[in-house]
Amino acid sequence: MKISGVMLSSASNILSMNCFRRALIKLTFSRYLKIQSIRLWASSTRKDESSPTSEENVEKSKASVEELLSDSVVGKEQKPTTPEEIWATTVYPKSERRIQARNRLAPRVDPRETSIILFPGQGAQAVGMGKDLLKFPVVKDLFEAASEILGYDLLKLCLNGPKEKLDKTIYCQPAIFVCSIAALERLVEERPASVENCVATAGFSVGEIAALVFAGSLTFENGKFISYDLDLNLVKVRAEAMQYASEITPCGMATVLYGPDSQLGYACLKAKEWCKEQGIENPVCKIANYLYPHCKVVAGNLKALEFLEKNASTYKLKRIRRLPVSGAFHTDLMRPAAEPFKAALKKADVKDPVISVHSNVDGKRYSNANHVIRQLPKQIYRSVKWEQTLHVLYERPEGEYFPKTFECGPGSSLKTILKMFNVMYCSITWMMEY
Repeated sequence: MKISGVMLSSASNILSMNCFRRALIKLTFSRYLKIQSIRLWASSTRKDESSPTSEENVEKSKASVEELLSDSVVGKEQKPTTPEEIWATTVYPKSERRIQARNRLAPRVDPRETSIILFPGQGAQAVGMGKDLLKFPVVKDLFEAASEILGYDLLKLCLNGPKEKLDKTIYCQPAIFVCSIAALERLVEERPASVENCVATAGFSVGEIAALVFAGSLTFENGKFISYDLDLNLVKVRAEAMQYASEITPCGMATVLYGPDSQLGYACLKAKEWCKEQGIENPVCKIANYLYPHCKVVAGNLKALEFLEKNASTYKLKRIRRLPVSGAFHTDLMRPAAEPFKAALKKADVKDPVISVHSNVDGKRYSNANHVIRQLPKQIYRSVKWEQTLHVLYERPEGEYFPKTFECGPGSSLKTILKMFNVMYCSITWMMEY
């Protein structure tokens, strides 16, 4: 099936992409020597981490089984057994502590001076976003180049709306991505040490692409900027493909608040069964976003969401609130969008991340460039394990210092989630747009 509008653009569009890249390199040039010294230091002091370990091989052998279990749900009398079931029923599952700085390809620094940088996803947009960043010259260049690639005035849309247009997936994702990259300029200008001492990064949904951009996936050779494909064009393909996929089947998303005695997994199972009875083939109803304890986003067919709303009390669900989106993102209904995105990603010159970048699919860090190419397309139709990611990022032994956190992008949605996860983490978090 061909998806209209997702093919790579003509030669004129490639020139626009190069303009965007030249603008972007102004933002990251100050970090280039630092990145190069890190790579040289890493190659001389430790083994190449890109080669799979025996533990990674074991994980690969389990991958097919884990994928089969990823959509499983908990019945009334059934105890949780899979990771997804456990995270839907308990607050803090037992797991091995993982210290992010351990995987960082850079000399160690005082833990109190380290940082974690997060990037928001769709839903964080608001009319007026990016206004306070225009005082940085490179930001105007980024928006101008982005507008050339996209074919419309992105800055005007961000500043003036209308909201109904900005909220559409096809416009929203590029807008959030560019604003997030622009917010890095403020961080570089105001807190340069936080960029240099970043030990890990992650992004929510489309924000993960911004996180990969930040993680050093670009090179400089003989003073010339080399092709860098985790960029606006990749986001453009993703947005157009997901917009198309969301129009194939009536579907949506809803935030669900529930308590310890709720039966969210079982409710999703019964919603799918009810949809089948209504003649819907291959219905979908699953947890799409793991936000924080006792709060998840469920996505699927509209009929399935209606079933949950009508039967919330039966399954002891406290509150269900529809989200203003037209698609069931991060479910199997988005699989048609994964193929064009995968094709675009395969053409990219993806580099090994310099710092730990954590995947939405499982919360684990990307081990190398090939891992990014394999894993990133899955993020479109697999659940966003944000709660699990935060658990990995911030779990520390008692008495150990926490890193500072910076949210680069519009709004403060990730800080709000972090506050629900742990107040201490939130107390040392800053937003870098407004």
